[in-house]
Amino acid sequence: MRIEGNIVDLINSRIYYGAVSVENGIISAVEILSGGGPREGREYIIPGFVDSHIHIESSMLTPVEFSRVALRHGTIATVSDAHEIANVSGIEGVMFMIENARQSPLKFYFSAPSCVPFDSGAGFSITPADVEELMKLPDVNHLGEVMDVPGVLNSSEELMEKIAITRKYKKAVDGHAPGLSGEALKKYAAAGITTDHECVEMSEALEKIACGIKIQIREGSAAKDFDKLYPLLGTHPESCMFSSDDRHPDDLLKGHINLLVKKAVALGIDPLNAMKAASLNPTLHYGLDCGLLRQSDSADFLIVDNLRDFNVLKCFIRGEIASDSGGVYVESQKTSFKYAFNAGLKKPEDFAVKANCKKANVIEAFNGSLVTARGVHEIKTEDGKASADIENDILKIALISRYKDSPPVIGFIKNTGFKNGAIASSVNHDAHNIIAAGTDDESLAKAVNMVIKARGGISAVSAGGECDMLELPIGGIISDMPCEAVEKKYRRLEEIVETQIKTSLTAPFMTLSFMSLFVIPALKMSSAGLFDSQNYKVIDLFDC
Repeated sequence: MRIEGNIVDLINSRIYYGAVSVENGIISAVEILSGGGPREGREYIIPGFVDSHIHIESSMLTPVEFSRVALRHGTIATVSDAHEIANVSGIEGVMFMIENARQSPLKFYFSAPSCVPFDSGAGFSITPADVEELMKLPDVNHLGEVMDVPGVLNSSEELMEKIAITRKYKKAVDGHAPGLSGEALKKYAAAGITTDHECVEMSEALEKIACGIKIQIREGSAAKDFDKLYPLLGTHPESCMFSSDDRHPDDLLKGHINLLVKKAVALGIDPLNAMKAASLNPTLHYGLDCGLLRQSDSADFLIVDNLRDFNVLKCFIRGEIASDSGGVYVESQKTSFKYAFNAGLKKPEDFAVKANCKKANVIEAFNGSLVTARGVHEIKTEDGKASADIENDILKIALISRYKDSPPVIGFIKNTGFKNGAIASSVNHDAHNIIAAGTDDESLAKAVNMVIKARGGISAVSAGGECDMLELPIGGIISDMPCEAVEKKYRRLEEIVETQIKTSLTAPFMTLSFMSLFVIPALKMSSAGLFDSQNYKVIDLFDC
């Protein structure tokens, strides 16, 4: 096979008219034609796109189904942290993801998760011995995001052993250190951690770059940091990679890393720098077997219409067209393995909480952000019990363990805009217990019980009685349906929230899913109670 076009050479930062020849899945020759200058009106041959940090589970799709959609957007590889599936099923879940991914032409590179269990209430763990076993696999190329920052700073023996094992195999160690700075940041970086996808401010990113950390500019379904960080592509292009972290099926159908490249160029970033963040930098940093349009490289590349719109006309992986028509849903996937789901059905009175005093510590959520604030607000009471205060936009939030049958942990959350009803989900980072928020105990119980009866899913219940759910039978966090079917059901749930329950949140289910990620400041839910991540301790619900 021989293809002519404007060739984008990211390694030498040049574009020229030439030809790429492919034999047996390998680029056998790259030629410069007719003086080499790019020709107007001709298509461009560019390296394929790489998502440098993503949790495939958050798409609620199997890897092979995720790939079917991502390939049409020019994604040829992902660096995928298997942390989510490992929390609910241990190393068996990680192996499920690896084996499922092998059915796809897309090149999946998985992590050995570093922090499982995430929550002390969980039932599975990834030990140093498990990390060693996973590191021997060609599908595993990094240690998953090291979110246990205190463990690094205090030289936790088990965590440091996992990092040492990873470095022994000469594989990357991913980071997760929101807001970390100063001497603590230097110690964190010195442990061998080389990336971070949690920067939300330019000053934070620059300090981390100075410590030798690569910045993964994140634009996912919930966390959107691109607008603040994209200038780094102009000032520090060698230190940037693109990441989606979490991408829901409705957003995946619209696009993937291609949208970030297009957006960067529209904002004035040199197309070469934008493409380096999308292809060259993650390929070199993680040592991926992804072609960069060099002789002897794997024949992985895209044909796009131009360097403004980046419409993917064809996607080649190992010299074969991986997707130019949307792909075909694979029905023969293995979709069963053991996972924990031991929660018992709940009654409305299980969500009642005695009002010990008038004020409570409240989670203050912000639209489009994983970060919350710790607020102290006066709580509405009825018959000595604390209740939701719709007028002041303060609702109940509840966490129910999936690992054992125990009473709900109750808190309060502000800034959802809910007027009536509740939502619940067994997709909540990172332990994937059941988390729910609502305006009344009856709706909370109904939404939670829908999820429990299905052994995992997402539900919405309006006080008027309208309800629906998306069942997630794979680990309680992944669907066995095609992306389009998942998106349709997910969109129906969002419609119930928007039209019946009402909300001020752009992505209410995604926002809710991060309300138990207590390594992100400042106040979150945990199986032990309200967690103050800035002081790393559980605090009382009431501020008496």
